[in-house]
Amino acid sequence: MSGLDLTGRTAIITGASRGIGLAAAQAISAAGGNVVLTSRRQDAADAAAAEVGGNALGVAAHAVDEQAAARCVDLTLERFGSIDILVNNAGTNPSFGPLIDQDHARFVKTFEVNLWAPILWTSLVTRAWMGEHGGAVVNTASIGGMGFEPNLGLYNASKAALIHLTQQLALELSPTVRVNAVAPGVVRTKLAEALWKEYEGQLNLMTALGRIGEPEDVGAAIAFLVSDAASWVTGETFVIDGGQRLGDAAPFRRQSSHG
Repeated sequence: MSGLDLTGRTAIITGASRGIGLAAAQAISAAGGNVVLTSRRQDAADAAAAEVGGNALGVAAHAVDEQAAARCVDLTLERFGSIDILVNNAGTNPSFGPLIDQDHARFVKTFEVNLWAPILWTSLVTRAWMGEHGGAVVNTASIGGMGFEPNLGLYNASKAALIHLTQQLALELSPTVRVNAVAPGVVRTKLAEALWKEYEGQLNLMTALGRIGEPEDVGAAIAFLVSDAASWVTGETFVIDGGQRLGDAAPFRRQSSHG
């Protein structure tokens, strides 16, 4: 599809040393784009960039470090001459348990990384390039931000806020910059390991498409959203969950097998 040709475009992807961020970098690079991968540590960023290959650059920048983020934006413009794509992928979840059992430190860390960082990076790239030249932003949200589940209330609240933020930014930055989000279900990432490592077989049975997600599933969707194939899409949250939000598929599958 010609709309997925990203030749000559440059993307910054936060939290890109592994998982969904790395998969997004690989998908954008495969479509011809230049990619800048950020991580808290330079060695991790360099290793991820080497794995992507092509025009990939690793930069040490903690997502909530304003000075590091500004340096990354400046370095990207010096190296590639544009910032056409931003993927706000960095995320964290230091909290687990009921909301009333969380402390202020966990609250601050969760919302700083999951909500403030996307605002910070979007503002920097908009002022530096996209505001004048146009571009596309994708935020990594979660289906957890669309419902309720035990023990993940703080994390899910941050993702619900990110979905709202996506719509707000889509209006504020229109018509020059498109802003969308992806909302993955349970994906084979280190961040989500506690949700799938001991339960993968059960999750596979319950999921309509019969498996948990892989980072590449989400990376491909991100590449689509930042491409011209999605040129009339903004303010949307693209659910990528194999049908997990539909509920337990196992009873339906058994019923259909006897039909």
